[in-house]
Amino acid sequence: DFPLQMEPELTMATKAVVACALAGTAAAFSGLAPVGLKPSGGKLTNQRLQLRSARPEKKTSPKMFETSIFKKETIQFTVAPDPTSEDILRGGRDKFPLVKEALKDVKQIGVIGWGSQAPAQAQNLKDTLAEIGHDCKVTIGLRKGSPSWQAAEAVGFSVADGTLAEQFEVTKNADLVMLLISDAAQATDYKEKFEPLLKKGATLGLSHGFLLGHLESVGQKFRDDINVVLVAPKGMGPSVRRLYEQGKEVGGSGINASFGVHQDATGKATDIALGWAIAIGSPFIFETTLKDEYCSDIYGERGILLGAVHGMVEVLFRRYISQGMTPEEAFNQSCESITGPITKMISKQGIKAVYEQFKGEDLKKFEEAYSAAYTPSKDVLQEIYDEVKCGNEIRSVIMHGQRFSKYPIGKIDGTYTWAIGEKVRAARVEEKIPLNPTTAGFYVACMMAQIDVLREAGHQYTEIVNESVIEAVDSLCPYMHAKGVAFMVDNCSFTARLGSRKWAPRFDYMFEQQACNDLDNNKGINSAMIEKFKSNPVHTAVSECCKLRPSVDISTTGASTAQDDLKFTFRQ
Repeated sequence: DFPLQMEPELTMATKAVVACALAGTAAAFSGLAPVGLKPSGGKLTNQRLQLRSARPEKKTSPKMFETSIFKKETIQFTVAPDPTSEDILRGGRDKFPLVKEALKDVKQIGVIGWGSQAPAQAQNLKDTLAEIGHDCKVTIGLRKGSPSWQAAEAVGFSVADGTLAEQFEVTKNADLVMLLISDAAQATDYKEKFEPLLKKGATLGLSHGFLLGHLESVGQKFRDDINVVLVAPKGMGPSVRRLYEQGKEVGGSGINASFGVHQDATGKATDIALGWAIAIGSPFIFETTLKDEYCSDIYGERGILLGAVHGMVEVLFRRYISQGMTPEEAFNQSCESITGPITKMISKQGIKAVYEQFKGEDLKKFEEAYSAAYTPSKDVLQEIYDEVKCGNEIRSVIMHGQRFSKYPIGKIDGTYTWAIGEKVRAARVEEKIPLNPTTAGFYVACMMAQIDVLREAGHQYTEIVNESVIEAVDSLCPYMHAKGVAFMVDNCSFTARLGSRKWAPRFDYMFEQQACNDLDNNKGINSAMIEKFKSNPVHTAVSECCKLRPSVDISTTGASTAQDDLKFTFRQ
């Protein structure tokens, strides 16, 4: 690790190696790369494989919490050889009246920021509190002159009624301060600008554990006289709002959320967090810690949620064209297959159901693809997890935030792959989207590798399934299917967008050099790997979570106050 102001000294030889590696990555990832391009190198050595295999598996403690207001349940998520039970709380609109008791001492909620989560959570809270007759006011806090001011006014917040004000004034007056500005801004501004303004006994609410990771990396901590809680919906903000709106008409909708209590200065932090989670419409709530949340969340969005699926589509699209498919068919067999039948089947029936769909030659293709893709996937995913946990990835986000005004994030939807995708979506016949066995093998292998890294690091199954399965198939992929992977990458949080752009080329590079090379060389099926996949305890956990799944699928089109148009992400 290196401090922010320092860089390691690079020798000329090191610089040359790095330059060559980056050049190879860029070539492999480019949509203009010649068909069949396969940069040399990149194979894992036996020594590296042995080091990865030798990592000790960490056992996690079961998550059991206490609440004096809500009725929790204890559910056994897995059985032998890895039996686990965890406490959960079922949400739903029938629980809204209990929110009044949970938030009885909260007279003002300040929602600071207007990014991905803030518009959704603020509107959901406002609607729930009005429905139950709680006189707590939800006020949006923004910078003076912020371009988001008009976006907040567009959905009913105003200076006139005291629900829209300058961010530091809101922070001083609120009993619950939901700090939902970008991660980079939190790291830069929290200690000097926000924390001194918090009232003694106030609750600092976060929807991401990133701030804790930053504070720990610089040897700081939160003030002792405040509550610090987390409520983290397992989906981007627009999906939180859309499913809440759908729930007004049809019961059984919402986005699951994790909650965590990092500090409880008042003895009421757990019920405040649970009340918040219920009020924004979460149907299934489970406990985590801020550290586990930021490790799994930052890691996940760089993996199967965004970065990995982006890189996977790019390489499979090129591969299928090189095998003689038209660009439109190649997109159908790669991206459409993932965002359509593969993830829809996982959502309702679980991961193993995809495998069980295949017979004969298609089953062989799935197993060959899984065998080829699992190890390269896990290699990159373990690297991502290590980078997140040690603080390197957090520092990377902060540094990019510092240069954002000079190098803003641009859109990615202009390349050949995504231009073809727009044409394919326009002509889509849903029932004719193929379930491609090779694509399925790649996707499932990557998802299972992501799951295995988290479990080996000691994360509990509720967090693993929600972060690496449910968020992918129930929140993000429906948007990818409706509007494109590029749309989804461009419409997530600042941290997620950065991560996807950084790591998608690594997945593309590893899939091209290792997985595709193994398929081309007829390396065959790794039977032990397939058996391990079939017997993985996560399948039982996914099955239990499917039972808790809301009955309503997200609607990604139609009238909504979710603000899920790119003009809200790329506003000037």
